[in-house]
Amino acid sequence: MEYRIEQLQEKKLIGKRMTMSFAANTTADLWKSFMPRRHEIVNRLGNVLYSMQIYPENFFENFNPMTPFEKWAAIEVSDAQSIPPAMETTILAAGLYAVFLHKGPAGSPLPFQYILQSWLPASDYELDTRPHFELLGENYKNNDPDSEEEIWIPVRRRE
Repeated sequence: MEYRIEQLQEKKLIGKRMTMSFAANTTADLWKSFMPRRHEIVNRLGNVLYSMQIYPENFFENFNPMTPFEKWAAIEVSDAQSIPPAMETTILAAGLYAVFLHKGPAGSPLPFQYILQSWLPASDYELDTRPHFELLGENYKNNDPDSEEEIWIPVRRRE
């Protein structure tokens, strides 16, 4: 799986969030509530969507599919002065990320298993505590085998 290391600049996002777990995954509900209303967001910077996960500390070290985490469906904005009703704003902090291109249907655990169980232990990096996210751009087609998305994993150099 191809990757690159990238220094992300701070981003302002507006969207919707839900608390869920891998065992009780409500991602589809989150996106169904966000997508029809995304055009209400003013000052959008393009049309790339962010599927962002905020995991509790040590989430992957003590993995349990019942552990809750926060998931966002969002879009980047130039400013967050006008937030549509029932939406929120968040800041995606700057930092170092390992970026992987995933080709194939969305939602497959295989790329994440490879990244976390094979690539990361063999790399010069370790997980950081910032949000994980996927960028869903013009080549994203949800469950289509030709779909493409970027998987952004927060990392820092091993000490």
